Amino acid sequence: MQKSYNLVNIDLSDYAIHTYLSLLQYHPINGSQLSKRSGIPRARIYDILRTLKKRGFVAEASKGIFVPLPPDELIKELRRNYEKDLERFENMVNEVQAPADHDFIWTVTGYQRVMDKAREIIDSARKEIYIRLFPQEAETLIRALKKAEKRGVQVKCIFMEPFPKTFAIQVIHPQHEMVERNLGGRSFDLVADKEEFIGGMFTTEKIEECRINWSRNRWFVIAGRDSLRHDFFHYFLYKTYTLNQALDENEKILYEIIQNDM
Repeated sequence: MQKSYNLVNIDLSDYAIHTYLSLLQYHPINGSQLSKRSGIPRARIYDILRTLKKRGFVAEASKGIFVPLPPDELIKELRRNYEKDLERFENMVNEVQAPADHDFIWTVTGYQRVMDKAREIIDSARKEIYIRLFPQEAETLIRALKKAEKRGVQVKCIFMEPFPKTFAIQVIHPQHEMVERNLGGRSFDLVADKEEFIGGMFTTEKIEECRINWSRNRWFVIAGRDSLRHDFFHYFLYKTYTLNQALDENEKILYEIIQNDM
């Protein structure tokens, strides 16, 4: 057996995982037969079975005949154990943690990790979200943003290309056609509850190697939120001054909301 499952966080070796999966397929079965079926050396199979039995993941139906714990029960048990360890670790951290007198600006690397972090921030938002979205990121995050608005979070969205009416407070960024070309990528910025910011640039050629900043640093958050807030003013100014068009009634309401949203 040379298969790697790459499941390092569940505290089971590749051999143990392979043994359990094989046992699911062929139970009830003895160790010798399971060794042949799974490709795990006989010298190791019994040690693995003993370990799994000790943890309650395998049982002996009769002398030397093994059956697996049902998968749903195994997953529940692994989740319980993982959460217990996390809770213990959290308690240890809380006991030694000194009050922070400053917050670092961290780097999140990789597109999927950035999207996961953004979704986490959206899901935990309580009062407001400011966000700037190109269509690619909108496709990933729009569902979480809609859920946030539904639970009472005020979502203020600047779409970087034309987008259907989705939120009560949204605008299309002026001259959006030029922005990505001039910047050399897609800007992405999200601020939640005046407490947390994630933002940076997804460069077109190296999307999977992107490095995006995340922080709870007060001044970093204020600067990010102000930048997004002023995108709304950019929209209002562009329409009234450059296009020489009056704001419609809905836009006047949006203007008052953003104007008073210090």
